[in-house]
Amino acid sequence: MMLKTIFLAILVMAGVISDITAEKKIVCYYGSWAAYRNGLGKFDVSDINPALCTHIIYTFIGITTTGDVQVLDSWLDLPNGKDGYGRFTKLRQQSPGTKAMIAMGGWNEGSIKYSEVAAKPDIRARFVQNIVNFLKKYNFDGFDFDWEYPNQRGGKPADRENFVALLRELRKEFDKHGYILSVAVGSAESSASKSYIISQVSQYVHFINLMTYDFNGSWKNVAAINAPLYPSSNESGEQAKLNVNSAVRYWLSQGAPADKLIVGIPAYGRSFTLANSANNKVGAPTVSGGKAGPYTQETGTLGYNEICEYLAQGWTIVREREQFVPYAFSGNQWVGYDDTTSVQEKANYVKSMGLGGMMMWSVDTDDFRGNCGEKYPLLSTINRVLRGNVPSPVPTHPSEPDVPGTGTPPKEPTPSPPSPPDNSVCTHEGYVRDPKDCSIFYYCRKLGGKYEISTFHCPAGLVFDLLFNGCNYKQNVAGC
Repeated sequence: MMLKTIFLAILVMAGVISDITAEKKIVCYYGSWAAYRNGLGKFDVSDINPALCTHIIYTFIGITTTGDVQVLDSWLDLPNGKDGYGRFTKLRQQSPGTKAMIAMGGWNEGSIKYSEVAAKPDIRARFVQNIVNFLKKYNFDGFDFDWEYPNQRGGKPADRENFVALLRELRKEFDKHGYILSVAVGSAESSASKSYIISQVSQYVHFINLMTYDFNGSWKNVAAINAPLYPSSNESGEQAKLNVNSAVRYWLSQGAPADKLIVGIPAYGRSFTLANSANNKVGAPTVSGGKAGPYTQETGTLGYNEICEYLAQGWTIVREREQFVPYAFSGNQWVGYDDTTSVQEKANYVKSMGLGGMMMWSVDTDDFRGNCGEKYPLLSTINRVLRGNVPSPVPTHPSEPDVPGTGTPPKEPTPSPPSPPDNSVCTHEGYVRDPKDCSIFYYCRKLGGKYEISTFHCPAGLVFDLLFNGCNYKQNVAGC
């Protein structure tokens, strides 16, 4: 084995082959709010298989304009509640080689606060120290910066330079402690060219998580695939650049090292309601996003765990041969998504391009229970191609912490999925509490003049607290 490794290394140095023994990264994002989902969609920290990932990333924490770190769900995240941070970092006991990281930002956080912090050297310095202190306090291995996006969504042109300055200062301090620094970035040229000085961003981070998905969705009025690998011959102009290959080649052309680029895989599809159910090809006119699924409860989006169940019920599958991805439909419902075949194609693409690895957004919507067959089929496919096997975790017997004041965690019922909320519930972008039931809350995301609504449920005995956008005890929340 040693001689084989040396021989392959010589071939790489000689330029004979480009893909080889350096371990590819498999970066797994975990959306902590999945703990609030219904029934079989409910996903807890304990459902993560860390052996399938080289890096696991807990999402999200937020920022204040004074450079403080903001815990976004204290009941779910902190030791005096469900201790999500603590149980997440303890997953390393099952897979000692896996790194546990925390992500800051995301779509919901917006851009304006980050723009303000990055613009002021004294606040930047304070922020850097606060991040280091946070990583120490909660025992994380690193930090993933997901500012969506510099110089967009209320940001300003100076964000591009200020983002580089902030990354430079973070990396300088992180190197003193051995912390990992990564970024999640808008991948398409149309977005990335506005937000990043790519050659300079690349200097200061250990790796770059390309969000190579959401290229198409219900904000467009035609059925189109979420994350095509290549363009279709029917596409032209900017639309022909909305695919994985075009995004990767743009980042490479702007100076990003291939081995720092991590290709994102969506464990979900973008869904549509067709204008005419008889016209169900790519490019067919649509009237809205597809119906919300039973677990994710979000119009226009279906988790892979929902899609695979629909396929088992008889949805028609079509493989888009030019774009190397499938879509499926039933009646007027249509979804473009990734399956094990398309993930395998993308993993082989990563190897052929000599890229750094792959990431998944997010593991909680893979078929993690194995309801349709193998557990974690998409993530397992990535492992088979990039690692050659599907590792198993070291058996442990973790226990969940007690909820303060009760002695045991509250029992959570498994309700049948409610009807999706009426669009009138959304009057602004952000979190909204159900006017009739304080235990139900929504996230309203505005895309193309329309709201996409995600539905969540607090555990039994808790209600949604608008003061910090998290679940709290009922007696602590006015009006409930």
